[in-house]
Amino acid sequence: MKITLFGSGYVGLVTGACFAEVGNDVLCVDVDPRKVALLQRGEIPIHEPGLDEVVQRNGASGRLRFTTDVAEGVAHGLFQFIAVGTPPDEDGSADLQHVRAVARSIGQHLDDYRVVVNKSTVPVGTADVVRATIAAALAERGLSVPFSVVSNPEFLKEGVAVQDFMRPDRIIVGSDDHRATLLLRNLYAPFNRNRDRLIEMDVRSAELTKYAANAMLATKISFMNEMANLAERLGADIEKVRVGIGADPRIGYHFIYPGAGFGGSCFPKDVKALEYTARSVNYEAVLLRAVEAVNQRQKTVLFAKIRRHFGNGLRGRTFALWGLAFKPGTDDMREAPSRNLLKSLWDAGCVVRAYDPAAMNEARHLYGERPDFQLCGSSMDTLTGADALVIMTEWSLFRSPDFDAIRQQLRQPVIFDGRNLYDPDYLREQGFTYYAIGRGEKA
Repeated sequence: MKITLFGSGYVGLVTGACFAEVGNDVLCVDVDPRKVALLQRGEIPIHEPGLDEVVQRNGASGRLRFTTDVAEGVAHGLFQFIAVGTPPDEDGSADLQHVRAVARSIGQHLDDYRVVVNKSTVPVGTADVVRATIAAALAERGLSVPFSVVSNPEFLKEGVAVQDFMRPDRIIVGSDDHRATLLLRNLYAPFNRNRDRLIEMDVRSAELTKYAANAMLATKISFMNEMANLAERLGADIEKVRVGIGADPRIGYHFIYPGAGFGGSCFPKDVKALEYTARSVNYEAVLLRAVEAVNQRQKTVLFAKIRRHFGNGLRGRTFALWGLAFKPGTDDMREAPSRNLLKSLWDAGCVVRAYDPAAMNEARHLYGERPDFQLCGSSMDTLTGADALVIMTEWSLFRSPDFDAIRQQLRQPVIFDGRNLYDPDYLREQGFTYYAIGRGEKA
């Protein structure tokens, strides 16, 4: 099938590459000529394991192409996927200007039936906006061309996005058009072979499903962080509590890991957008506000531990920082807890020596060159001259380090662990002062 993707960012690029991988003819349209030129050379502007091979393989075969030509994109695909960003406005609402712009472009060039697919994470009612925008552009041209608008939200996890697309848990199709539903079912058939993963529903329910899924996962994380803070004050170990409650199949072990707060491009934005949506229909979403409030507070917990340990003697100290990305497997630092910590340490007059397996270039882009921020070549290099080690991302590389070497290189054998990677008893036996999240250490 012929498919057009508007937007070659994270969602658009993964979606286009994976559709091409199963034999479709995919054209990705992007307004950024530099990004298009990069992709045409087979280079990937994001860090996503396995994606570069898929893009290069299908680019070489001719099944995956990139262009800035909107008219070519509208003419190419029976399916017109909208996969552009929906960044948050100041009031928390999702900014739909890019979605509207794509819809307007489709309407300005449409001359035959198309299925317009909202892949971006968008508020409930966006399909109506897209439909009205396309219809208005057609009316300006004096034309009446049939088209369908459906919702097909993405559920890709950064770090395993290719695997998620190729072997999905579910494929949500929100449509009020039987023809469009059948076409989407046929399009997704290669990903739906051993059991039926495709779930059909109305458009508004599909739009809400995406937000509800992310809000539920964010709620689980904030709940566990709330319990971790309580456990700390009660002298309990949240990791033992986690194992105890996770054994209940009604709860399970997924997304109940306490830590330094959640970040990324999805959870913070989508919780705020859903809460805004609730306000727009005069509903007070108390739980959603609490999820966000707990997460914002959690991003300050580790610095509070650092400040309590060192007292008034923070200025001039150096900290080794392991992990900058909001989670392992990605270079994404949007809303990352590390950014809150960096600001707090810098405001206190500290120097940070940092390492991340993937996010070093992103950190350079965000912060540039500054004397109080040194990006090191390895995790162990960060320890030179450092007063303590701080862990903010649970990369597997950090899970089993050489503790003897760490102790020897640090000025003081102190570890602040924002991801609960280590056994507190073992580290204390090794001579470390060890602070984690909710592990009974009241300091």
